[in-house]
Amino acid sequence: MKGFAKSGMLREALDILSLMQPTVYDYNGVLYCYLRSGSVSVDEAIGVFTGMKRSGPSPNAWTYNTLLNGLVSLGCFRHALCIVKEMSESGFVPPFSFLMRLMKGVLKSGSSVDSFDAFGLILGFGYVPTLCSLSKLISILGQLGKLHLAFYVFSVILEKSLNPSVYCYNPILFSLCKTGQSSLALAFFCSLRKRGLFLNEFSYTALVLGLSREGLLQEAYWVIEGMQRDGCRPNSTTYTEYIKRLCENKKVREALDVLDAIEKQGYGPDLVIYNVILRALCHQNRIFEASELMWAIEKRGISPSPYTHSAVVGGLLKAGQVGYAHELLLDVLVNSNAVDAVTCNIYFHSLCCSRRSSEALSLVTRMMEEGFIPTNATFNTLLKGFCKEENMDKALELVDHFQRFGNAPDLVSFNTILSFACKQENYSAISWVLSRVEVEGLRLNLISMTCLIQYFCMVGNFSDCFKLVDFMIKEGHKPSTVTFNVLLYSLCKQGLVGTAYRTFHKLKNLEFSPDIFSYNILIRAFIKVKKHSFVRQLVVDLCRQNFLPDSVTCGSFIYSLCKEGDIVAALHVRDWMLLNGIAPTSSIYNTILNALFRRRMYWEIYQLMVHMAKEGIEPDKFSFSILRRAMSRDRMGSNLGIMRTLKKMMGKKEMQHELRPSEKIST
Repeated sequence: MKGFAKSGMLREALDILSLMQPTVYDYNGVLYCYLRSGSVSVDEAIGVFTGMKRSGPSPNAWTYNTLLNGLVSLGCFRHALCIVKEMSESGFVPPFSFLMRLMKGVLKSGSSVDSFDAFGLILGFGYVPTLCSLSKLISILGQLGKLHLAFYVFSVILEKSLNPSVYCYNPILFSLCKTGQSSLALAFFCSLRKRGLFLNEFSYTALVLGLSREGLLQEAYWVIEGMQRDGCRPNSTTYTEYIKRLCENKKVREALDVLDAIEKQGYGPDLVIYNVILRALCHQNRIFEASELMWAIEKRGISPSPYTHSAVVGGLLKAGQVGYAHELLLDVLVNSNAVDAVTCNIYFHSLCCSRRSSEALSLVTRMMEEGFIPTNATFNTLLKGFCKEENMDKALELVDHFQRFGNAPDLVSFNTILSFACKQENYSAISWVLSRVEVEGLRLNLISMTCLIQYFCMVGNFSDCFKLVDFMIKEGHKPSTVTFNVLLYSLCKQGLVGTAYRTFHKLKNLEFSPDIFSYNILIRAFIKVKKHSFVRQLVVDLCRQNFLPDSVTCGSFIYSLCKEGDIVAALHVRDWMLLNGIAPTSSIYNTILNALFRRRMYWEIYQLMVHMAKEGIEPDKFSFSILRRAMSRDRMGSNLGIMRTLKKMMGKKEMQHELRPSEKIST
């Protein structure tokens, strides 16, 4: 019987067991041997345990411990937790050593739910987990954003009079700061200090990170000063995070001052900090300062890394300094023994952006003769360049030569060509791509199918378009918001607004989530076909979905309301925009002004123009044109007080210019 169990033949072992009058010890022996056999079915092992509970003999403590040890060894932690709960209900208490082994296994798996369950079970049995395991649990909970549970675990540590280390509370500090709760992190930090707990450089760095990310740069610097006063030396991460945020806020001068202070204090900033500042300087077109900093880096004996070159070149290109970028890259390519593919790809990208894709391809070929190994990103950059230059023949030829260069085209390569072929309605190129994708053994993804949907819509082949959408859903490729919006936009552009509306609701019923752009596409389409009741329905539905209407939504809705003559409602929408921080444009005001003029509400036009001035909205020529026509109709121009008020509040020369000579007033 045990021999069969050791060989993993549980069924045969149980057959022999059934011929006996088995005791609990016989069952325990079978389970023990089977769980150590190396070929275990967890369901069968648990089935033996379930059979014992149902038909006897009743499991004893050894049964539970044998099964639990086997499950933990197999990594079946969820099953083990269930057995521990059953064990507790049956009046047995598992040993602490086993529970800690279970918790360590669960923590290693990274499951926060199972880890917290194991923690709760240990406490329930009156045991106290080790500080190391609790630190790990807090770290997992913090990484997953379950901070209320992390705080609870920390409170247990304090309640059990364990002496928490930085590994217990630093994860909570970092999680708070990464989730935009730096004020709560600061309060937690202060409570730790009051308790006399040790705080290291990472504790302070967490606060610097959080405050900097929230734009509280002065406060972040005070923390850096405070940690130095407390005898805690800032590390490179502390300064890198702070300097990075300064640069993002275009405070490069302040970043350079911090860099100078670091150097004077003898901290020796690393290359990462230099790279951040170099990139920011280049973005702001401060080329001379970037060159000086590069020289200072080399003077300190720090060799620029490929990322340094990439950061500088990327910054130069973004600032429009293509010539400087080319010179720097050429210098790197000539003087560097080990040429970095990422840096080269940036150079090739800059050439392709300058419509010099053929030159880039020739350079790749020459460099390969000197040992350069191109990546797929290199070839995909060239492909994109040729497609942008509408040189489809060269792009297709390049794909055929991938193998010669030791690479194989990937789905990104084919999607690049497919995207441009679909935009150009190039059926032959589309067919070529589809056949090559099949030959290469690749499968079309969401991007590929979105491109094809766009193509079918452009050529008016909506039958195949909907077939493709149905195929995507059937194959589990849930259409993305981009795919959905491409389809809606194309249908509306072709005048098939009703079809677009039905498609919108069909996909919504399939648990697809539209975005604000989806609603705006339909709202504008219904306005175009003068179906304003549908516009109201869409705006109501949009609000029910908890979307915040943007300026396009509000502008379109106001236009629709004005067309219906509901100017009061249009003004309510305008008020809602102001209340929610969405600034109405002059065109939105012009829509309301025009509606007021059509209704001969001339005095209201004047009032609305005054309101525009108070809100700082610049009236344009059309605004003044409406005002001029209203004045001529209602003799408002004869009221010099009104005109002086308007002119004083707007302070615009355009107003004087727009009024006819007879209507101009003296100041």
